[in-house]
Amino acid sequence: MTITPVYAALLGLLFIALSVRVIRLRRSRKVAVGAQGDETIERAMRVHANFAEYAPLALLLIAMVELKGVAGVWIHILGLMLLGGRALHAYGMSRPNEDFRFRVGGMSLTFGAIGLASASLLALAILR
Repeated sequence: MTITPVYAALLGLLFIALSVRVIRLRRSRKVAVGAQGDETIERAMRVHANFAEYAPLALLLIAMVELKGVAGVWIHILGLMLLGGRALHAYGMSRPNEDFRFRVGGMSLTFGAIGLASASLLALAILR
């Protein structure tokens, strides 16, 4: 497996960036736990949490597709969909006056990667 780790690393760096954003906001506003009614902190927390909710499962599915020996171009497509989807979603959701096109586009790409990886695994299980 050589392709999925690249996307895992890139997603890991994005996760750190989202984490640092929450930490900085907490420190600057002196909020140790929760959001304490601060909408900016709450939004940053949800962006971070949403990433943590979707990225691991998607990466696991993509890794399984790669381990099944599917062509590298397909793994890159899935990885780029996931990475692009998570970045678009984080960007869109981070805006106070959010443009839902980024959020919806990000979720569409993320769901697409999860759905296509899942369908590929099911097809491979049935056909082999």
